[in-house]
Amino acid sequence: MSLQINIPSGGESIESGLLSVWHKQDGEAVAAGDALFTLETDKVSTEITAEKAGVLRILVPQGEEVKIGTVVGTLEESAGAAVTPAPKPEEKAAPVAPPPPQEERFTRKKLSPLRRKIAAQLVMAQQTAAILTTFNECDMSAVMELRSRHQEAFTKEHGVKLGFMSFFLKATIAALKAVPAINSRMDGEELIINHYFDIGVAVGTERGLVVPVIRDADRKGFAQMEKEILAYAQSAREGKLRVEDLQGGVFTISNGGVYGSLLSTPILNPPQSGILGLHKIMERPIAVKGQVAIRPMMNLALSYDHRVVDGKEAVTFLIKVKEAIEDPARLLLNM
Repeated sequence: MSLQINIPSGGESIESGLLSVWHKQDGEAVAAGDALFTLETDKVSTEITAEKAGVLRILVPQGEEVKIGTVVGTLEESAGAAVTPAPKPEEKAAPVAPPPPQEERFTRKKLSPLRRKIAAQLVMAQQTAAILTTFNECDMSAVMELRSRHQEAFTKEHGVKLGFMSFFLKATIAALKAVPAINSRMDGEELIINHYFDIGVAVGTERGLVVPVIRDADRKGFAQMEKEILAYAQSAREGKLRVEDLQGGVFTISNGGVYGSLLSTPILNPPQSGILGLHKIMERPIAVKGQVAIRPMMNLALSYDHRVVDGKEAVTFLIKVKEAIEDPARLLLNM
């Protein structure tokens, strides 16, 4: 008796995916819960596991685009005897990568569904929104001192480190409350203003950039935010994010500083009207009360949809973020 291995549904808008890799060989015995293959769609990369123990028979090779519901293999009951691979039906050979011949000057490969989706989203954002970016800077001294002073106790109490992102999440929420226009989106000829704060945090992976969402971030403390960010980052690296983890965000924060970026103009994550870009912290001289001082400074960039957000509102938003970061006590006092 055998069990068919089908391509599962990944959401209403997903019709197909890329069977990127088989984790088991044809004819190999597998246990229930073992990872069988990785399916990449235009939203997430997911490991598909075995529903029961058995012997794997592969019907579709890795590297193939497959539609939802396609039978890509079977799990056959094993009698305990030695297993040899069954002959495969005629099928398209799996692509093989030998380094390119010496005379070739480039390598051609097919884009993954996730990369194709990212490309389409970026082009769509540029074509449908009037994107403008405004800049500011913030002195990170107060946040860095606070983290240094309380890091050991915070980690011991909550089992997670106190990072910078939770401060910026709190500062962003305060700024969105002060400037509601940025917490909105266009829907045809109507403007929808959101009254909740589901904030996307961009996470870089080998497959591309994904943006999992921190739900109701305004109701969560620093520790809970840090735990969710850590869990999302790990799931993203392991290809275990769910489609629902990426849906419904009202605003996005992207930290290019982890890669060394000093300044950038982030692109909107449609249909959102704003995205905050964070950058590398660098010590540089600034004027403080008429004196030159060396401070750890970060450049901030807010890209926004100018159809619904005015320049004054964008500048006000960045000033609110700057004030909250430079004086973290504001975050506790809701100022």
